[in-house]
Amino acid sequence: MNRPSGRVADALRSVVLEPGVARHAEGSCRIRMGNTEVLCTASVESRVPPFLRGTGQGWVTAEYGMLPRATHTRSDREAARGKQSGRTQEIQRLIGRSLRAVTDLKAMGEMSITVDCDVLTADGGTRCASITGAWVALHLAFRHCMKMNVLGTVPLRDQVAAVSCGIWQGAPVLDLDYDEDSKAQTDANFVLTGKGGLVEVQGTAEGEPFSEAELLALLKLARLGTDELFKRQRAAVGIG
Repeated sequence: MNRPSGRVADALRSVVLEPGVARHAEGSCRIRMGNTEVLCTASVESRVPPFLRGTGQGWVTAEYGMLPRATHTRSDREAARGKQSGRTQEIQRLIGRSLRAVTDLKAMGEMSITVDCDVLTADGGTRCASITGAWVALHLAFRHCMKMNVLGTVPLRDQVAAVSCGIWQGAPVLDLDYDEDSKAQTDANFVLTGKGGLVEVQGTAEGEPFSEAELLALLKLARLGTDELFKRQRAAVGIG
């Protein structure tokens, strides 16, 4: 089994998390996983959606987009087309669900945080990089609220990160780049929490169906990968 990048099966791409890169956002993080690069910015508002008004509960949501030249050829801006693609809507809902899974919404009070994830360069795993970087941006936004005496503590119960895995040339591998993702026999995304919980698993057989044993092998790799990502997140926000 020869990976295009030369990595061994259980190796992540190079990972860099840069916190505080956006001047005006309450929390921000630029994440690089190999050649994939995503800018995550968290914005705080002192209001909640209508369905939460009067409940004392906060809200965390996300938006996702790709710059026109994030890929090899230019794509039209979705704003110019007048609507978001189904893929964009699915990914931003995934990011929002992932963040809410580890957030104590009651402890937020009636405020909202929107995390914008903008893909600067895409080379596979953009949704996974977005989730991982978004947690850092969200943590920093909560910390900003503490400095402003809006919150007494950071209302996060846990960390959340995501990584892709797949079956490449018949073998399970961690953190697919585009060359692998486009030709993998199986492609899966795992969203995991720092305490070992599963938030979401998305797995697709591109050719032959994959077995339960292969799924468990991919999950094992995902746990190895996210353990490293959790360490990088904690270093980025200065905890642990």
